[in-house]
Amino acid sequence: MALRVDHAVVSGTFSLDGETHDVDNNVWVVGDDEECVVIDAPHDVDAILRVVAGRQVKAILLTHAHDDHCRVAPALREATSAPVLLHPDDKPLWELTHTDWLWDADLEDGLSIKVAGASVKVLHTPGHAPGAVCFYVHDLGAVFTGDTLFQGGPGATGRSFSDEDVIEASIREKLFALPDETVVHTGHGDDTTIGAEREALGDA
Repeated sequence: MALRVDHAVVSGTFSLDGETHDVDNNVWVVGDDEECVVIDAPHDVDAILRVVAGRQVKAILLTHAHDDHCRVAPALREATSAPVLLHPDDKPLWELTHTDWLWDADLEDGLSIKVAGASVKVLHTPGHAPGAVCFYVHDLGAVFTGDTLFQGGPGATGRSFSDEDVIEASIREKLFALPDETVVHTGHGDDTTIGAEREALGDA
């Protein structure tokens, strides 16, 4: 069965540093007709389950622990019996949203997660958040960047636990090592490519 990416956009809020904003988040599901992984758990469990469409969820992979990316992770875990995976450096952010329990297993740079005969490789890309990660799937020619890299440049670094120099170093070291034609599936907004964003950052 063919490996594929399924996608939905869900709406809700993002809160940090005493401010709350309305936001639309991308939900990405990678797998085949039988099994999949879910990347991020924003806002609406039922909307995510519609994308899953009855498949076995092997894991819930979190790009980082801002509340708009992890808020419904507990409910999604309950609905799917899938473990939640997060980089441990994001524990301070996680605890702003979830105080009753921790995630199930740690993500680390270089870890490979198997699904539908393919590998989802973890790239630790701190800057937007200390434990921010991206997920590279060679067989799809795609990377899922959360809020690390968008169409038009790096993710925001104006809030607590973020750093502009660190995110730019992460992008140059980890993401710009990928082929230019790699499709970038972001946490918010439209797709782009590594080549386009390399040029936008003046690294072409």
